Amino acid sequence: MREYVCDLHIHTCLSPCASLDMSPRRIVAEAIRMGIDVIGITDHNSAENVAAVSQVADQVLTVLAGLEVTSREEVHILALYDDLEAALDLQVLVYENLPGKNDEDIFGIQPIVNADDEVEGFSERLLIGATTLPFEEIVENIRRGGGLAIAAHVDREAFGVIGQLGFVPPDVELDGLEVSKARTREEGLKEYSQDGRYAIIRSSDAHRPEDIGAVTTTFFLEAPVCVEIGMGLRNEAGRRVVA
Repeated sequence: MREYVCDLHIHTCLSPCASLDMSPRRIVAEAIRMGIDVIGITDHNSAENVAAVSQVADQVLTVLAGLEVTSREEVHILALYDDLEAALDLQVLVYENLPGKNDEDIFGIQPIVNADDEVEGFSERLLIGATTLPFEEIVENIRRGGGLAIAAHVDREAFGVIGQLGFVPPDVELDGLEVSKARTREEGLKEYSQDGRYAIIRSSDAHRPEDIGAVTTTFFLEAPVCVEIGMGLRNEAGRRVVA
């Protein structure tokens, strides 16, 4: 086993709030420059640019396929998978329950790109919007598909589970909670772990190239895969969060 530096919350140019510079090649180049071993590609309510980033990163670093899903209550949840097909299955459910159409004048364009950073099309869905799916149902679907479900930036009032609901629902089987770069992991553990019930990670939530790797989480694992990361979050069999 060894240590893996992970940034599990990165947006591409598909997210309307992200810089158009967040192309697959730029993301991978910045992640390598920052010494990151594992990245999670988590665009808002979509996984359509994951394949391109994975192709660029092939044999260089590990890419987890993900989405940052917005629940009916406007809670952001990170869904992370080893398998792109599992992420795309969740995307089908999300798209079926994502009302609205993007207004490029208000929210910006949403480019779908290939591994050469070429634009192949634009999503017309309102990716910045909320689905009609409740928080609990999203988490259940993520875990049923073999993914990790992590509540995003819980220390933020906007779009964090505590800010939106007032608490972390005790009957929802989250794999962990993420705090933003505004908090240290120690602060996150003290304020949000509920005496160790929830594992705490930090991620960059990068929307610009210079944000990638601004904060990371280091795991001690046998391999950079979701089952091992899950074990690390649960502190099982020697797997653990190091920092």
